[in-house]
Amino acid sequence: MNDLSQPRGDQRPRPDGGSEKERRSGALHGRAGEPSDGGSAGLADMSEDAQPHAARSTRLTRWFRAIGPGLVTACVVIGPGSILTSTQVGATSGYSRGWVVVVAVAFMLVYMSLAAKLGVVARRSTADILCEKAGRWLAALVGLSVFFIAATFQFGNNLGVHAALSAFLPWDYWCVLLNVLAIAFLFGFQNLYRVVERLMAALVAVMLLSFAVNLAFARPDPAALVRGLLPHGIGGQLELSLLGLVGTTFVVTAAYYQSYTARFKGWSVNELSVGLIDARVGAMVMAAITLMLMSTAAAVLRGDRPADVADVAEALEPAFGEAGKAIFCVGLFAAAFSSFIVNSMIGGFILADGLGLGSQPTDRWPRLLTVAVLLTGMLVALYVIESGTKPVGAIVAAQAVTVVASPLMAMVLLWLTNCRDLMGAHRNGWITNLLAGCGLLLLLATAWYTATAKVWPAVRNVWAG
Repeated sequence: MNDLSQPRGDQRPRPDGGSEKERRSGALHGRAGEPSDGGSAGLADMSEDAQPHAARSTRLTRWFRAIGPGLVTACVVIGPGSILTSTQVGATSGYSRGWVVVVAVAFMLVYMSLAAKLGVVARRSTADILCEKAGRWLAALVGLSVFFIAATFQFGNNLGVHAALSAFLPWDYWCVLLNVLAIAFLFGFQNLYRVVERLMAALVAVMLLSFAVNLAFARPDPAALVRGLLPHGIGGQLELSLLGLVGTTFVVTAAYYQSYTARFKGWSVNELSVGLIDARVGAMVMAAITLMLMSTAAAVLRGDRPADVADVAEALEPAFGEAGKAIFCVGLFAAAFSSFIVNSMIGGFILADGLGLGSQPTDRWPRLLTVAVLLTGMLVALYVIESGTKPVGAIVAAQAVTVVASPLMAMVLLWLTNCRDLMGAHRNGWITNLLAGCGLLLLLATAWYTATAKVWPAVRNVWAG
C-alpha cells in the first residue's frame, strides 16, 4: 500500500502556489470537484486491505447469531441438581471422574444432534410426526411423561433460586416473585423464542464467568484434572453411584426439546450444518461448567458431601471468603433461573404438542401449560421452605416416570431419524446409529439403577410402613 503522506509522482503542485500542507491534503482528499487520483488509489488500497477483515467480522457475527438452541438445552441441563451432583462427585472422588462427564456429554451431543436434525429436516413438530406414524396415544404418552417430570422437578429449580438469593437477602418468598416475573415474561413478548434465546445466552455467560472465577480461586491441580479425563479404576458399586452424575448430564428430555428449538430458529435444510455446530457448542458449555464445578470441589471440598446447593455455598465460604461465596451464588442463580424457565417450557410445550393443542411459541396452550409447570414447582417449593421436609413421594414418582420416559424418548428420536421417507438423504448413518445405540444402553442402565436403587426401596418402605 502506498504511503499516503507523500505526493505520488503524477501529482503536481497547484498553480496557485498552495502550501505543502494543502498539497498533502489535496493528495488525500482532493479539491472540491477535483478528487485526487492518488487519494482515490490510496483509499482503494485501504478498502482492499479492510475487506478480508470485514468479511471475517461479518462471518463471526453471523455465526454468533446463528447459535442458540444448543445454549437453551445447556441451560436446562446445568441446573441446581447438576451443580449439586457435580460438586458431590468432585468432593468425594476428586478429579478422577472427569471422564464420566466427557462420556455423558458425548452421548448428550449425539441425541442433541439427532433432535436438531429432525427439527430442521422434518419441518414439523415431533408430536405431529408421531401421530402420523404411530397414533396420538404415543405423542400424548411422551407429552404427559415429560410434563410430569418437569412439573415435579421444577421445585428444585425454585429452591436453587431461593438459595442463591437468600444468601444476599433472606426471604421465604423469592420463588413467588420469580414465578410472577417468569409468567409475565411468557406472555410479555410476541417473539418469545428469540427473547428466551438471548436471555439464555446471557445467563450462560454469567455461569461460565462465575464458576471460572471460583475455579481460579480454588487453584486445582492441572495434571490431576487431565488424568481424570482418562477412564480408570472403577468398581461395580462405584460405577452405579456415578450413574447419578450421568443422569443429571445426559438429559434426554432436554435433547428431545432441541427438535422444537431448531424449528423455532427457522433453519433450513441448507443450514443443517449450522444446527449441528450449535449442538456442539451447547455440549461444550455443559462439559466446561460441569468440569469446573467438579474441579473446584475436588480442590477445596475434598472429604465433604454437601446435602444441597445452599450447603455448597456455605462450604465454599471458608476457602474463598464472602466474595467467593457471593460469586458462586451469582452463578447458581444464573443456572437455577435459566433451568427454571426452560424446564417449564419443555414440560408445557411438549404436552401441548402431544395433545394436539399447538407447539409454537405464539400458541396459547403451550404457554398456559408452561404456567402450570411453574405454579406446581412453586407450590412444592413453598411447602419445602415452610415445612423443612422434602416431598419424597413426588420425587419417587418423578423418578419412576423417568425410568420409562427417558429410554422411550431416546428410542423415538433414534427411530424417526432413521425413517427414509421422513429424513431422506439425512437419515442416520451406521456410526451415528452405533453411538446413539450405546447411549440408549447407558440410559437403560441408568433407568435400571434408578428403579432398583431408588424407586423400589422407597415403594417397599411405604408398603412396610
